[in-house]
Amino acid sequence: MFKRQLQEKLIKTVNSFPVTALIGPRQTGKTTLLKELFPDFFYFNLESPENRLQAKQDPKATLRLNSSNMIIDEPQYVPELFSYIQDMVDNESPTKKFILSGSQNLLLSEKINQSLAGRAAFLELLPLTVNELKTDPTLYQDQSSLWQLLWQGFYPRPYKEDLDFTTWYSSYIRTYLERDVRQLINITDLNQFQLFLKLCAGQHGQLLNLNNLAQVTGISQQTATRWLSLLEASYILFRLAPYYRNFKKRLVKTPKLYFYDSAIVCYLLGIDSAEHLKLHSSRGAIFEGFVISEIIKRFFNQGKRAPIYFWRDHLGIEVDLVIEQEGKIMAYEIKSSQTYVNSLTDSLKKFAKIADLDFNATKLIYAGEKKFSDQNMMIIPWEELEL
Repeated sequence: MFKRQLQEKLIKTVNSFPVTALIGPRQTGKTTLLKELFPDFFYFNLESPENRLQAKQDPKATLRLNSSNMIIDEPQYVPELFSYIQDMVDNESPTKKFILSGSQNLLLSEKINQSLAGRAAFLELLPLTVNELKTDPTLYQDQSSLWQLLWQGFYPRPYKEDLDFTTWYSSYIRTYLERDVRQLINITDLNQFQLFLKLCAGQHGQLLNLNNLAQVTGISQQTATRWLSLLEASYILFRLAPYYRNFKKRLVKTPKLYFYDSAIVCYLLGIDSAEHLKLHSSRGAIFEGFVISEIIKRFFNQGKRAPIYFWRDHLGIEVDLVIEQEGKIMAYEIKSSQTYVNSLTDSLKKFAKIADLDFNATKLIYAGEKKFSDQNMMIIPWEELEL
């Protein structure tokens, strides 16, 4: 149904490495993609209690279940397998390929780094990009507006199965997000964790105030830090680091907090429709987070980490996004306005002067429809997002 932009990189990686780890949040289509691209691989899911028991009791036999290459889903549940995979790719079956797919980045990465260092490559699959959603024109045409799209989010399943989006996201948060995090840490009061999630959504697009998260939730700052790190490891949210180059300015050094998917923010904030979102006080932050997530996805789909930051000085001059590659930087301002006015680029112009940048190294991404240039600064509509 959807053509994923990671496909080409994934095929090349599997052909080049004995072990490939495909990680990302639950329900982003990892298993569907792997089964479509590698139909001859034997699929083994360790979320099944029967399969998990079998793998724990006899890991060697499990890895020999089929002479073909293997896809193993959620292998972190049976950590014994990793050392046996190492022995198999090193000695017993050096041509055999393994694809490990999982949603718990923290556990999976730890086990791979311990047993399969140098043998495994990591790739990350996030929810759909706008361009991936467009690969099913019928579904994309059903989106009546940008705000409808952001309210519905970018997880593929509710689109594919024509599910009610509010019901699906409610179920997703309860059955996956809360369950997975509670498996990793001992949360005795689920209400506290639910409040913590909602408070994080309230800080979406803002400077992270960890002390406030801890105080209002009624937990220690250490616990708040741990919960936040686990939500990051589960690809629910991320911290955007500030750009530290001085430019002889006193800079803000606190990260900003964002969720990867706009619909999760909407659900947690109680935004119950696209029209509600369009009028909501968080609409600018949600649009900003959407654009930044799109850019992160594009880097991930190339098998790269996203070299992205924001910049803000003590006077409040801020640039929403700075991308640094090969010693060069590009600066972006992100505005939810559908109408362009010169004042939207004020911060970009100030930053360009401070950083000694040409205007052609700056871009404004906005919610409008026309692409044009203003004093060599590109003004780009959200549907034509460029790096």
